[in-house]
Amino acid sequence: MSAVGSLVFCTDCGNLLDSSTGNMNHVLVCDCCGADNQDAASKTSTTKSNPANFPSVLRQQRSVIQKVERSDMKNTTYAQETCSECGRREVRFTSAQLRGADEGSTIFYACECGHKWNTNN
Repeated sequence: MSAVGSLVFCTDCGNLLDSSTGNMNHVLVCDCCGADNQDAASKTSTTKSNPANFPSVLRQQRSVIQKVERSDMKNTTYAQETCSECGRREVRFTSAQLRGADEGSTIFYACECGHKWNTNN
């Protein structure tokens, strides 16, 4: 019998055998050819790899804190929004794509009175 990962195969016909028990004294019988196969699960080893072993430019850029450069934000323009602090009806706004590409952008509003707020599209 040969083991590949957690899969155990018959040495006679190559058929996939029932799940291993991990007991070397246990015998697995092949449903296809009827051959007896000694359970080799204890010979199977499991390996783990460290993500640092496979460097990735995307993984290096991933962070809990997302940084947005001023150059990534679109030009500031004026919108017909009402400031909740002073009642001004025209405020500046800037938009930025902070969430996933399949989600809307975030709009940042700023009034001349100094009040700032944002909304997600």
